[in-house]
Amino acid sequence: MSSILPPDLYGRRRGDRYLRFLTRLVDAYLPTATKTDRYARPRPVPPLDLVVAARESVAEDVVSLLLAAPDGGELPRWQPGAHLDLRLPSGRTRQYSLCGDPADRHAYRIAVRRVDTGGGGSAEVHRDLPVDTRLTVRGPRNAFPFAAEPAVLLIAGGIGITPILPMAAEAIRRGLDWRLVHTGRTRASLPFAARVAELAERHPGRVLTLPDDEHGVPDGERLLALAPAGAAVYCCGPAPMLDSVRAALDTGPATALHFERFAPAPIVDGRPFTLRLRRTGEELPVPADRSALDVLRERDPATPYSCRQGFCGVCRQRVTGGTPEHRDRRLTERERAEGDMLVCVSRAAEGACLELDL
Repeated sequence: MSSILPPDLYGRRRGDRYLRFLTRLVDAYLPTATKTDRYARPRPVPPLDLVVAARESVAEDVVSLLLAAPDGGELPRWQPGAHLDLRLPSGRTRQYSLCGDPADRHAYRIAVRRVDTGGGGSAEVHRDLPVDTRLTVRGPRNAFPFAAEPAVLLIAGGIGITPILPMAAEAIRRGLDWRLVHTGRTRASLPFAARVAELAERHPGRVLTLPDDEHGVPDGERLLALAPAGAAVYCCGPAPMLDSVRAALDTGPATALHFERFAPAPIVDGRPFTLRLRRTGEELPVPADRSALDVLRERDPATPYSCRQGFCGVCRQRVTGGTPEHRDRRLTERERAEGDMLVCVSRAAEGACLELDL
């Protein structure tokens, strides 16, 4: 039996016109209907050129930016929990949660706390983005979606209020049984305190503000005790708060936890391995408790990165030798097979060597 299939179902050597028509139709329809390519991979979202339409201080060391299209046109829709990838004038890319009103199609609002010990992105936002600055952004994309369960507890630590505020608005719109807790060092350090106070006034008994200097640092058990029975918890804030909430989940009335970190999660089961840079032959040891991205940035601070949690794709590198242990939530199996790797989270076996196209 011949291993070459005829181009026609009935064995004719010329192609079937009807099947050719169906193939073209499917190739055209599926990407349009599903927003993927013919291999079911998400199609790249084109970048947006936006302008800083307004900026204001919303807490100590926190600035809020309103971004709009230069012509005032409508912007892509977004859902609570979504963020933008902001390309800064220096070339850095950073992610910031949307904290405005999803119903407003003409502006995106973000807020950024200045962290002088960070990678320089927040300082650049505060220093170099006055009104009328042109920016390129990608998104909105959502790695912290709000599922709108019937009962929810929303916990925000400091600047973590940014994705939480749209969730509170959505909970109100849907008539859910919701609670909101905002924690932070001091009242002056809490972003959007006026908006939170307005929510508290309009919805008595549902909003609680807990500055550390007045109430002490709340632990996870205390925070989760505020949840309605059977609630889903949405938590965004610093790592110690998230770890405390996760550890206490089984002790309170909540039944599910969704969270977003400010910083990368601790490395679990890390083992030392080596990076080899193909173009120079240089070898860089990666310790068990550090990421490949950490080591690459130590060598070259301009190494691109953003989320450091394996979902944005900014730190993608091409592997030309060795076998990565993929720990990301972004790459498809096809992309991994083609040699892509997200160096912020993915690693290699103990003692192995990964060669990167660098």
